[in-house]
This record gives sequence, C-alpha cells and structure tokens, in this order.
Amino acid sequence: MPHRDPEIEHLRDQVNCAVLLERAVPPWRLDRRESTPNALKYRRGRSEILIISHKGKGWWDPQSEKKGDVFNLVQYLEPSLNFGSVRKFLRPFAGLSPSFPTTQKPPKKSQNHSIAERWAKRPSIRQGTAAWQYLTTVRRLPPHMVDGAHVEDVLREGPYGSAWFAHRDHTNLVTHVEIRGPAFKGSLKGGAKCLFRFHSHKIVPKRFVLTEAPIDALSLASIESATASHLFGNTLYAATGGGMGPATIGAIQDILFTIKDNPDTIFCSATDANPAGDRYAERQQDIATNIGVRFERLRPPIEKGDWNDILKQNTKG
Repeated sequence: MPHRDPEIEHLRDQVNCAVLLERAVPPWRLDRRESTPNALKYRRGRSEILIISHKGKGWWDPQSEKKGDVFNLVQYLEPSLNFGSVRKFLRPFAGLSPSFPTTQKPPKKSQNHSIAERWAKRPSIRQGTAAWQYLTTVRRLPPHMVDGAHVEDVLREGPYGSAWFAHRDHTNLVTHVEIRGPAFKGSLKGGAKCLFRFHSHKIVPKRFVLTEAPIDALSLASIESATASHLFGNTLYAATGGGMGPATIGAIQDILFTIKDNPDTIFCSATDANPAGDRYAERQQDIATNIGVRFERLRPPIEKGDWNDILKQNTKG
C-alpha cells in the first residue's frame, strides 16, 4: 500500500482553491452572475477564467483541459514551483475562507506612467558603455542585435552596467522594465508585465516566437539571423518575463488573433528547457489551440538551459 503523507492530505482538505485565487497578484474576482453553488466562476483581467468546484477542493479551466486539486492549481498559476515549494507555499493558507470579492479595482495608471517616465530618462545604449560590454561579451549578443534593439527602443542603458528591457502594452506605453546586469537581476517596482517585443514593426508576422526573458528572445533572434535568415526576417520575437499574468495573456491573444487568418503562420513557444519552461509551453499551447493557430515547441537543446546558453555555446572561442 503506498505511503500517505499526512501533511499533503491536510493541505488538500484545508486549503480552499478560491482563497488562492483571491490572494494571487493580481487577484481573481468572482463572477457571481455566472456562478452556481457547485461551480464558482472566477475571472482575472479580460481573458483568464477558472472554475472552482467540489466546495473549494477542485478547479478546472474552461478554456483548456487543465484541472486538479489545490497543488495542481499552484503549479498552474506559478509553473516555476516544484512540488516541495508548492507544499511550503500552501501552508499559510490552511483554514482560511474565501471572501468572494466581486468588484475589480481600477488599474493604477499613475504607476505605469511613472515607469514610462523613468524609461524615458535613461540614456540610449551605445557602443563601448558598460551595458554594451555586458551584453556583447558576457551574454555574447552580436553588436548588430544590440543595435537593432536600440533602434526599436526596447533596450536602454541602466545604472551600474545594467541593461533595461521594456515591456509595452497595445498603446505602446512602457508598462514594465526588466533589468539584467553583471550583478543584478530584477525589474523596476510598480510596473505591470505585458510583453517585451523585438521586430514589432512587422505588422503581421508569419512567426510569433515567445521566450521567457528578453535576452533569450534576442539570443534566439541572433541564432536565427545567422543560420536561418528567412525565419529571422519573418518573425516577431517576444518575452513574457517569466510568469504570465492577465495583461501578458491578453497581449499574446491579441497577436494570435492578428495572425490567425494566414494559414502559414505559427506560434512557437521557446521557453526554457526545464519543468517550469515545459509548463509555460503547455499553457501557451492551450492559448494557441483555443484561437486556432498552429503551434510548435522550440525547446533549447541543452537540458535546464535557455537560448542565451545556446548562443554562448555556439560562440565559444
């Protein structure tokens, strides 16, 4: 008889899936009009929907085949967490009851404009600066790729040798800034993730390639520009910055709806070669399937690696 872990059973029994949704960032809200006593419909943003069932013990996604218990829900929301991390994450939620909030807080536009203003004050990246040296020597990005990101204004010079990468919304407003440097990995506080986009001047691209980090998007673009120029020239490269919130999912959907009418188009998930990256890819495949766009998984050929690892390996010496 298989061993039963008492704590796992306790967490499954005592943690309500609705509590996790309500306390997520940003939170999910109950759609009371479309809910029943046995199926509570929660929404986040304009596109994400989850149904809570079995008195809070189960859930399912009506837009895909995803479903499960509270442990599966945490990994659905945060694919980067392994089972042990999920267990630690759930402990503080045991015994809490949902509050069933139904009103959506208005977006804090002032924060987004503050992020855009901070972006506008940063200098353009140029040859010879500390950020340029970091990207071209440590990260091995070709100078022409750094120049290209500069021309499209998705890359700027940060302090202390760091590079700033911009996420923009559908109005082209900078809503979030990711920061990478020799001694720092993070982002500006107060931003809202959308998508980092490179080659966004292509109104209707034939390929839409999505990575986790902006440096991975530029790395894959560098590889394809050197080895498959026909792919590079027809591709919109983008990055989610890791997790996919409602604004990110909405932006992905908008792009897919734009390209879906061309039968030659394809959506390629180029997330990292690890369990979290595979889970991100599964969610992206669900989005593509629901919209009717052809899907392909581009998995980096180094286990636990990403596309910058591939670029650095290809340019050794």
